[in-house]
Amino acid sequence: MADFEVHVDTSEVPSPVRPRRDIVDGIRYIVDNGAKWRALPGDFPPWETVYGFFWRWNRAGVVTYIRDQLRRRIRTGKGRCPHPVALIVDSQSVKGASTVGKNSRGYDAAKKINGRKRHITVDTLGLPVMITVTPADVQDRDAARDVFWRLRLTQPQITQIWADRGYAGDLVDWARDRLWLNLRIVSRPKGTKGFVILPRRWKVERTIGWCMNARRNARDYERLPQHSEAHLNWALITTMTRRLTRKSPRTSQWTKKPSATG
Repeated sequence: MADFEVHVDTSEVPSPVRPRRDIVDGIRYIVDNGAKWRALPGDFPPWETVYGFFWRWNRAGVVTYIRDQLRRRIRTGKGRCPHPVALIVDSQSVKGASTVGKNSRGYDAAKKINGRKRHITVDTLGLPVMITVTPADVQDRDAARDVFWRLRLTQPQITQIWADRGYAGDLVDWARDRLWLNLRIVSRPKGTKGFVILPRRWKVERTIGWCMNARRNARDYERLPQHSEAHLNWALITTMTRRLTRKSPRTSQWTKKPSATG
């Protein structure tokens, strides 16, 4: 973690006996490099200590609290309301390692993947709002009922959600009648083949890509789905802290520079 990220990333974390920075650095090392907890280098506190804080912070809701606070800071910095009113939802099935128990894994027949499914909800900037992990055989529209209920309770200002065709059907009417949510299905244009950038949906796909940049998230290794959610949250926390502490906005490498005049 860079020096200028320390305050942004750990200001909401309860102070442990060991430096918070060392604890957070250890967790982020595991997530980013995909190492086992027992393989944590000696530069960090003992792996038992780092894992203990990872477990306690996640159980206490500290990780999701940090994620939400970072999202609000980014939105406010861009002149947006800190609380989004429109969201985008999508899912991703990933293979489960041998450490994933039978009671929390399943087979996604459409993707031919045996493992777990990640249901990720983001705002219109692609910033995470809610992450839920289920067995891979759970249909998107079935998982969405629980996700939408939780969103209505925690984000009562939300009025609209975009999704793909996996969420079509009775879910659209159910969301409108029960939760007063306008669920809009974004479909591929007829006759198109291959990769197509779809309005709104590309933002949640980009967020999924951010999660996959962390090696720990390349597949699911966790015994508990809650820990899978935590690793996804930590990967996105890293992405958001880097965005907040970026000294100047990135410019395209193709931006034409003015020629020097003599």
